Amino acid sequence: MRVFLTGASSGLGEALARQYAREGATLGLFARREGELARLAASLAPATVATYPGDVREPGDLARAGADFEARFGCPDVVVANAGISRGTLTDEPEDLAGFRAVFETNVLGMVHTFAPFMRPMRAAGSGILVGIASVAGFRGLPGSGAYCGSKSAAITYLESLRVELRGSGVAVVTVCPGFIATPLTARNPYRMPFLLTPDAAAALTLRAIARRRRFHVLPWQMALFARVLRCLPRPLFDWAVAGRARKPRHP
Repeated sequence: MRVFLTGASSGLGEALARQYAREGATLGLFARREGELARLAASLAPATVATYPGDVREPGDLARAGADFEARFGCPDVVVANAGISRGTLTDEPEDLAGFRAVFETNVLGMVHTFAPFMRPMRAAGSGILVGIASVAGFRGLPGSGAYCGSKSAAITYLESLRVELRGSGVAVVTVCPGFIATPLTARNPYRMPFLLTPDAAAALTLRAIARRRRFHVLPWQMALFARVLRCLPRPLFDWAVAGRARKPRHP
């Protein structure tokens, strides 16, 4: 199996890389932190690993990485767009405008940039799985998290569009919406995080959803039930319930 994975240097991405390596996959690992990528690659021996330092906001970085991976190993069987960032944002704070841009460019355009180099090869092969890591945060808007919730909602809708576009091509699109995972992104959250998963547990559930080619998967199952209720709440009740919720810090 050949797997290309972004956001691989920590958290869920690192856990996914480790589990795929244990399954004998050939890995292409992409992330911003070159040193962390090298550390991870060394720890995955004897797995075959190619590392690609770069930024998912830069389509050229992913185009070069994708071309190199395909030239060396062939068309990937699985491409996982996992890279993401989160920070608190407020629309009335001018200094947060750059934060909005960074979050949307990373969480939405970064996903597009990740898939783009592999679309034609996968279509030509008539096989493969494109995996987008979204979030239950994309189901409803939470105060102080307009950038993150908005970007994950956009990612969910983008993935649905892509899935329908590829219907009948042999290429599957899997949308994964985790709840809370114990990663650097959640470490400073000033609120309770129900059903918190370790990265390893979240990775195992994600791999299972990918292997089954699930169109849309929320994890863990408890969060799936909670999210279903959350999505059905009438707007007045939802507004009352979350208006006083503690907010994510505005600065990373």
